[in-house]
Amino acid sequence: MLNRRNFLTAAVGVAAAGGLAACAKKDDSGSGSGSGGGSKAITLGFSQVGAESGWRAANTTSVKSAAKDAGINLKFSDAQQKQENQISAIRSYIAQKVDVIAFSPVVVTGWDAVLKEAKAAKIPVVLTDRSVETSDGSLYVTLVGSDFTDEGRRAARMLEKVLAKAGLKGPVKIAQLEGTTGAAPAIERGKGFKEIMDAEHKSDWKIVASQSGDFTRAGGKQVMAAFLQSHSDINVLFAHNDDMAIGAIQSIEAAGKKPGKDILIVSVDGVHDGFVAMSQGKINGIVECNPLLGPQLMEVVKKVHEGQKVERWIKTKEGDYTQDQAKAALPTRKY
Repeated sequence: MLNRRNFLTAAVGVAAAGGLAACAKKDDSGSGSGSGGGSKAITLGFSQVGAESGWRAANTTSVKSAAKDAGINLKFSDAQQKQENQISAIRSYIAQKVDVIAFSPVVVTGWDAVLKEAKAAKIPVVLTDRSVETSDGSLYVTLVGSDFTDEGRRAARMLEKVLAKAGLKGPVKIAQLEGTTGAAPAIERGKGFKEIMDAEHKSDWKIVASQSGDFTRAGGKQVMAAFLQSHSDINVLFAHNDDMAIGAIQSIEAAGKKPGKDILIVSVDGVHDGFVAMSQGKINGIVECNPLLGPQLMEVVKKVHEGQKVERWIKTKEGDYTQDQAKAALPTRKY
């Protein structure tokens, strides 16, 4: 996959062309209005992955709220975690002659054809949250989102702290709950975690089970139950998001084990429910992935619409949290 750190700055013009109608669920009512002086509101077509997690729900709320505050006319579609729905939605936006298209891609590959259609129509495309692999880097303008590989590295560093506090020495047998197969955060968080593990913990850390839980609580619960049946000696869980970790906690407790003690848990996101579980001692550490991308996205959309150049990758600010910080931080969580 392309290294997002090495992308170059680019911008694309604005125009229109035709396409196909979307099959995804849509809410096409404008959520913004034009600014004063008779200026025409920017129309943004946005395709969301779905509503699979607390993180995603917070991200959707942020995008809709920020569009309204910015006076941007938002056409929103929910892809229900299906790439074909996103592609249809993007083609629908092209047909509707929107000013800018933004989307959070379900998976990293398979976008070239529809992105070329948007480029031919001279409609700029902005990626949010997740990256894509393309044969032509000019097919989109910028990415507004997190460094998932670094989140994986930070999760490994968090685990080092958690193990030290627990006084756990000797073999560490890790179960990994991966995100949606083919999705950028699943690929890159796993890559970053393994990078630290292979470099510094070859002799004492081992991933004994790894499978996708599709970023959902139900998936995390189901897969963790299977892990515990086949590997009863698991003593660490690395979950690619909080929702899967919360689902896994249910299976750990059903197996008669104590999450956060018998099985140490490190996850990624930092949503409210994750902090609740951490304050209860059931999750040991969380690496934050900030979902509140709406204001940054709308700022970028305005610049792109005006033909301004923007950075190729606009990163979000994040932090790391342990159980000791959970209760103090919980009241201030915005999502």
